[in-house]
Amino acid sequence: MFNGLGMGLGNLSRLSKAKTRSISPENFTGEKGKGGMATEGTGAECARDLGQGWKVSPSVHVKAKSTITMAEMDGPGAIQHIWLTCFPPSWRYLILRMYWDGEETPSVEVPIGDFFCNGWGERSNVSSIPVAVNPAGGMNSYWEMPFRKSAKITVENISDNDEVLYYQVDYTLTDIPEDAAYFHAQWRRSNPLLYKDVHTILDGVKGHGHYVGTYIAWGVNNTGWWGEGEIKFYMDGDKEYPTICGTGTEDYFGGAWNWEQPKGEYGTYSTAYLGMHQVIKPDGLYQSQQRFGMYRWHVMDPIRFEEDLKVTIQALGWRSGHRYLPLQDDIASTAFWYQAEPHNAYPTLPSKDDLEVI
Repeated sequence: MFNGLGMGLGNLSRLSKAKTRSISPENFTGEKGKGGMATEGTGAECARDLGQGWKVSPSVHVKAKSTITMAEMDGPGAIQHIWLTCFPPSWRYLILRMYWDGEETPSVEVPIGDFFCNGWGERSNVSSIPVAVNPAGGMNSYWEMPFRKSAKITVENISDNDEVLYYQVDYTLTDIPEDAAYFHAQWRRSNPLLYKDVHTILDGVKGHGHYVGTYIAWGVNNTGWWGEGEIKFYMDGDKEYPTICGTGTEDYFGGAWNWEQPKGEYGTYSTAYLGMHQVIKPDGLYQSQQRFGMYRWHVMDPIRFEEDLKVTIQALGWRSGHRYLPLQDDIASTAFWYQAEPHNAYPTLPSKDDLEVI
């Protein structure tokens, strides 16, 4: 019997016994027939002439230095879509966490902006299959996230200001295949990267799984081309040398030749599985550095591992004499992967000052 997972045009006509549910501020529990019943909320004043059922609770306040539970679900089932929006200055200070089957340490721990490929706090639209960001800050995730017993999503506000969050979590209650792994995402930053060092995108992963995506917010601290560095995937006992070694930064993200347009500018693009969608240029005053946003989804070519995985990337430019120059850039990465639980605990997330876009 079809279970309603792995959706696409090829199986959209198939019937199943899966149950569709949705959690939002208009239905905090996702219960059947319980949506739109709020009598108080962030829209109550606006709905004062209309009353219950008229957009009384479209969003929530996330107070400074506090954590809210955005959604909590009992399984078995799978999250199939997440939509949310909040104001750009908060995108690095609202921390998204996800927990599967009652685990104590999160499988997802990423600032909201970076999770949706917008790590610089300045909106850049994304037109990919797993992640879409649309005007004017509508953030969408289509990563399938199965769970067997329960799922919980929290948002922590580490800033000094209260924030407003709109959201909707669409999920299905259905049987989960025995071989379905759990969704994971982790954020790391090197700011600045040490001289002759590499930026570690992911390390310490133990178990059986497959790597499915990379997003990087890359701030360049030198003039000239900065993307000669190679990405490397060390898997299943690799030590000094990796099994997979890329040929350059723009190559890994699906571009070529410095992403340079004929007129001497960077050419941006956002496609189904890869993109270099954001270029922030110096403004001649306070915004002095070039900054870039790029993603690579390994949906059609997942990187499979059975025991362990480590992912690194070099920051490499040019110096005199046609020689490579190791760069000391600001690199913030988000790694996306699936694996069987349990997972190793993640490195402690940096402080607010260390997450700040400066």
